[in-house]
Amino acid sequence: MHFPPHHLAALAHVLRLGSFDAAAAALLVTPSAISQRIKALEDQVGGTLVRRGPPCTGTEAGLRIAKHAEDIGLLEAQLSRELALDRDPASTRLKVAVNADSLATWFVEAMASVDGVLFDLVIDDQDHSAEWLKRGEVSAAVTAHGKPVTGCDAHPLGVFHYVACASPAYMQRWFPNGVTTAAAARAPCLIFNAKDALQRRWLEQNVAPGLAPPAHFLPSTQAFVDAAVAGMGWGMNPLEFVRPQIKQGILVPLLAQTNLQIPLTWQVSRVMAPALAEVTQAVLTSGRRHLAQT
Repeated sequence: MHFPPHHLAALAHVLRLGSFDAAAAALLVTPSAISQRIKALEDQVGGTLVRRGPPCTGTEAGLRIAKHAEDIGLLEAQLSRELALDRDPASTRLKVAVNADSLATWFVEAMASVDGVLFDLVIDDQDHSAEWLKRGEVSAAVTAHGKPVTGCDAHPLGVFHYVACASPAYMQRWFPNGVTTAAAARAPCLIFNAKDALQRRWLEQNVAPGLAPPAHFLPSTQAFVDAAVAGMGWGMNPLEFVRPQIKQGILVPLLAQTNLQIPLTWQVSRVMAPALAEVTQAVLTSGRRHLAQT
């Protein structure tokens, strides 16, 4: 099935910007023209692609077709580079799944070293980011799975070290006699979101299995650190991110030498790999600079 490029562009802009008016302004056409292009696409595929509303969102088919449009842009950009042709970098967009801790510590450096690509990031836990690849909704992902997703190439990045830490005042209040099973069951912890299993994994390995302490949910890497410093709870923080606070003594490890080691892998769609070679090189360079190498 052939999709007219201007129809694909209309769909991609509506889903990215959230409205027909914003898409029209970006493409220098009228909202009516955007509406006509979307309707033509929907007639062509025989189904709804855009859920109208503030904001507009995509159906499963709409998201897949918009992703197809982005892939075409990346492949055309590769061809333009190979033929030394001029190309508008704003038309080249890459959707990537990455965990919040990588974004906060090393991934921005990788993005900044790549010219001519507009990044569209999906933030998800490293244990779940591979699912975005399996569904075909992203072209690449930072994952905690070394085994390649079907149809993808996998490149080891290194090991992320997480340290269980809290403020000295918190330790004195909740663990005056050390990190015992009874104390760990009562002491509040910090959890990023429902997918975050790092705290439970650390407890199972270092204290006892089956513990479910009371928890604050804080879906922000910086807020996670701030909450630990403020004495709200203990949590698993990237060692690289909290090294200054540990050096200053405002955070302390719960138990010495009990870091969790999470290997990270860059996985990229094999079909798109040649077009993303520069991005892959930038990600590997930055990741391997900041992550521990075994």
